[in-house]
Amino acid sequence: MSTAVRHAPLNVGLAGLGTVGSGVIRLIEENAALIARRAGREIKIVAVTARDRTKDRGVDLSPYRWVDDMGQLATANDIDVVVELVGGSDGPALTLARETLSNGRALVTANKAMIAHHGAELAALAESKHTAFKFEAAVAGGIPVIQGLRDGAAANRIDRVYGILNGTCNFILSTMERDGLDFAQVLSDAQAKGFAEADPSFDIDGIDAAHKLSILASLSFGSVIDFGGVEARGVRKILAADIAQAKTLGYRIRLIGLAEIDGDNGASTIFQRVQPCLVPLSHPLAHVTGATNAVVAEGNFSGRLLFQGAGAGDKPTASAVVADLVDIARKETGPAFSMPSAELEKLPRAASAHRIGKTYLRMVVADRVGVLAEITAAMRDAGLSIESLIQTEASDDGSALIAMVTHAGPEQAINDTIDALANSDSLIGEPMVMHILGA
Repeated sequence: MSTAVRHAPLNVGLAGLGTVGSGVIRLIEENAALIARRAGREIKIVAVTARDRTKDRGVDLSPYRWVDDMGQLATANDIDVVVELVGGSDGPALTLARETLSNGRALVTANKAMIAHHGAELAALAESKHTAFKFEAAVAGGIPVIQGLRDGAAANRIDRVYGILNGTCNFILSTMERDGLDFAQVLSDAQAKGFAEADPSFDIDGIDAAHKLSILASLSFGSVIDFGGVEARGVRKILAADIAQAKTLGYRIRLIGLAEIDGDNGASTIFQRVQPCLVPLSHPLAHVTGATNAVVAEGNFSGRLLFQGAGAGDKPTASAVVADLVDIARKETGPAFSMPSAELEKLPRAASAHRIGKTYLRMVVADRVGVLAEITAAMRDAGLSIESLIQTEASDDGSALIAMVTHAGPEQAINDTIDALANSDSLIGEPMVMHILGA
């Protein structure tokens, strides 16, 4: 037997009517009765705003009040929660977020850049006003990884969180893998199909993934967000030959964001890095293809937790936005980052030079006598040894490709090897360095 909804509606002001904003409207309209039953009250959009009032967005906006100044959403008496889908780390989005929380309204956002840069401030402001600040849609689209880490894994000490955090890069890499094409060809095709932006820099240079990683690290470790501490390197320089050599060696290449705690309690540091990695075929992340995202968290009692699903798109992201609205309707608010802002630790950044692991090293070299001896001598002097090596036949331009996997050693040894070869006329272009996940 169904029970009638007895509580007053949760009234929503929606800022931003792009694909996600329009998706939120469609979802709330299509699943209104089900959402109300699960939330215990109706969730009702009462006002909307965007830059262009005349644009056809494929949804009927006539039931909603149009607001020309988005700041009015933060002060209107009939609005309980503002959904910010404008985007941008600063500017109008940040102004709206501050005004919303300052006026005691709840805030839901999908804006990972704003959270990475200003999340600590906004969380503290929400706590001071006893209101909610939620951002499930900011990381991994429709995957409930924020709630999973904040609530489901709340009893665990998590020392490591990592994963595939950018769908555009994963689409490009898995397409290169499938079709044997170079990066530029696949990027152009991805842009033509709408999988990549006209200016894809934030995606392919690792910045988008770095925003998300800094948020996941804060949630996992109870630390203050430190986006500036994320080392970020993207996928621009990966060749089809790297994909092929990785396959031969038993790996697949994925852009991995990884954060972990180094050291014991009382002397902990935080390490955060986004970079292309070789992932062993035995690892579940090696089998994540297309625009899919996947996040792994390692809890001391829960063990390995894997969150996987659609990382972007109007429907998955709208689903995450509305899930936050359901939480607010239920009054399930709580601290934005798993614990009160005053309890978050400001952890020092960990250096990378001492980190131990196996590394993939690829060089394009002049095909002449003595080149391999020169490279191995530089590695010997740095204390680095080779586990496996592949050398291709010379191409028409007189160059050859050398790809190798090292035995486990400190990253400083890789740095020393590269430095020793920096002025060598045997190398053509910069070497490609990719660490091996889990090694």
